[in-house]
Amino acid sequence: MQTDCREAQLVFQGLGGRQVVGQFDAGRITSDAGVLLLREVAERSGLLRAFAACFTDHREPTRIEHTVDELVAQRVLAQACGYEDLNDHDTLRDDAVLAVAAGKADVTGATRARARDRGHALAGKSTLNRLERTPAEATARSRYAKLVYDEAAIARLFVTAFVQAHPTPPAELVLDLDATDDPLHGHQEGRFFHGYYRHYCYLPLYIFCGEFLLVAKLRTADGDGAAGALEEVERVVTQLRAAWPTVRITVRADSGFCRDALLTWCETHDVDYVIGLARNARLERELAPELAAAAAVHAATGAPARVFKDFTYQTQRTWTRARRVIGKAEQLPGKANPRFVVTSYAPARLAAAPLYEQVYCARGDMENRIKEQQLGLFADRTSTATLRANQLRLWIASLAYVLVHELRRVGLAGTALARAQVGTIRTRLLKLGALVRVSVRRIVVAMSSVFPLHAVFRHALHRVQHAYPRRC
Repeated sequence: MQTDCREAQLVFQGLGGRQVVGQFDAGRITSDAGVLLLREVAERSGLLRAFAACFTDHREPTRIEHTVDELVAQRVLAQACGYEDLNDHDTLRDDAVLAVAAGKADVTGATRARARDRGHALAGKSTLNRLERTPAEATARSRYAKLVYDEAAIARLFVTAFVQAHPTPPAELVLDLDATDDPLHGHQEGRFFHGYYRHYCYLPLYIFCGEFLLVAKLRTADGDGAAGALEEVERVVTQLRAAWPTVRITVRADSGFCRDALLTWCETHDVDYVIGLARNARLERELAPELAAAAAVHAATGAPARVFKDFTYQTQRTWTRARRVIGKAEQLPGKANPRFVVTSYAPARLAAAPLYEQVYCARGDMENRIKEQQLGLFADRTSTATLRANQLRLWIASLAYVLVHELRRVGLAGTALARAQVGTIRTRLLKLGALVRVSVRRIVVAMSSVFPLHAVFRHALHRVQHAYPRRC
């Protein structure tokens, strides 16, 4: 038998006397059949439809082949599946399962208007790029980019999704604020060198409530790390209290957000706060007896020792009033580790030690959520030219996070993936091989018979389908 030497053939190590060869010629097979689970979440929650409603489409209606709903669904769902690069969509546009998930009626692209587009159901990179490149002032008279997003509407969307996820109003909420660096490797608009991170970057602001993302605000790195935090807190609190007038709210953050304007606003608007306070010579003198006591305990036991102090403190120039401060005097092997927190909590509500250890230290979990955003969903892929376009990229990654988190919260409850990070969920559950058969009456997705988590998949689908009875 003559050997097949076609260039497209892949030749692997043989097995016994047999050749092992491969080729990318199997037809409509997807590696992302699990995206259908995300489609169930998106359709039943209405999240992607709400996102699409934040765009104004100035295109000529008779020439539209990809609606805004389809474009944003394609972009967000592909990002959730690990495709953060627009160039990937020139191949993904032929994925029939992604076409189903994005809501395309013609999942094979057989009826496209132009002959060169037939067989490509979804939009390519150039069409998707218009979502990002459209300036805020674009109109129907603009030449190419005519899809204008409403920044305020998208910002509200995340809080709305959070409210809708809680049919019963919670009694108390803790809003966690944090900033992180988003490294830049080009000459994007707003590029500045940050002295702490020691590279050029953006400095996005995040606000989470538990695992729910409420704010993802892209900022330049040339200003105060707390810049814009007060405005975002005010907006979020106003929106939350419009839905839940009696909810108690606590703002929690590290010392980078300890600004008198934020503290005063919280005090004026009945919002509590537990915020880190940068140490200085006055604070350390105040805590000196407790530091000595902690050092004595450490010397006697050899173990780390903590002693807390509760006192009233006011800065000489920057604060408008005295406030309650908790000092942690900690002695670790080889060094003292004093820390301070300013809070609106009264001593009768919570004593110093539990306030620091149980309330303030719990904010560390927010860092895991930011890692999910940047490492798992490519929120740091802000490589396009303008700040406005990169803000949309951050929001697309954030919508992908909200979708996967909703799948985790609703569908994966009670499974081994109930606490899994988004990268694990994608690898274990969304990356599922399947053969797609399309007929006039049905779209059959024949998934792998040897998929190890088929029971988890069924469980998640069942839970999602029964979680939104009023939105089906």
